[in-house]
Amino acid sequence: MSDEQESIFIDNPSDPIVASTEDGEPLEPRESNTMPAYGSDEWDDFVMSKFKKGEVFSMPNGKPTVSCAGLRRVAEELLGDIVVSRPSQVFPAMDADGPGRATVVFEVTIDWFNSGRMRTFSDVADCWHGNTDDLFCAHPSATASTRAEGRALRKALRIKCLAAEELAKKDVASIVRMSVETSKKPQTTLEDDWSGDAIISSAQINFIDRKCQQADIDVQAFLNMGKDPIENINAVSKQTALKMIEHLNRIQSGKGNKTGLGKYNPNWR
Repeated sequence: MSDEQESIFIDNPSDPIVASTEDGEPLEPRESNTMPAYGSDEWDDFVMSKFKKGEVFSMPNGKPTVSCAGLRRVAEELLGDIVVSRPSQVFPAMDADGPGRATVVFEVTIDWFNSGRMRTFSDVADCWHGNTDDLFCAHPSATASTRAEGRALRKALRIKCLAAEELAKKDVASIVRMSVETSKKPQTTLEDDWSGDAIISSAQINFIDRKCQQADIDVQAFLNMGKDPIENINAVSKQTALKMIEHLNRIQSGKGNKTGLGKYNPNWR
């Protein structure tokens, strides 16, 4: 097929849904005798029935979520071959103190019902320590890319559930609220930066996490070993964080006691 004959369709709810052959005849989807109309009331349940064990997971509220790998497989099974799957825009993390936030736009082009006509779907996702489990924060661009791909495939499949990679075990709402409250505080000067009111930095949080991992200590248990319980590490002052780091150095050198501090949990945040 020449470049002039090839059509690229960007996903739009107002676009016609039915693919057709080159002579204009409607193209029947695969398994046309059992497949409901694309986007119909029965479509969502039909698509969800195609996911295999190990591709579907239950959220705490009981609703299903599916893996990005499962979305790729089902999209090709029901909609046609994926001919393009790539990040079209990448905004990498720029935070020198930590993993930072990365944002990726991902596009998927499908040979619509293998008719030779192309349809492209795209979506965007981001990754930062507030919406991503710690294990994946080390790779913010890659994690954001997988999330954006899952969102694009969900859009192509027209299903309501989330991709598993979009979720996190953390209390994202609490972290976002804390970040908003912190951002509203007046800017401090370099002279004020280590005052009693200055908030813990990303570098200090990462250092505490690393030290606890090396000493095999539960971070949350360590944070709460003092008189006052600490619900969120982002509320700790820089001065307190400095004392915590000094205590972790003593534990690591064998001069401090870690009894009752449990085992390291990578999902402590």
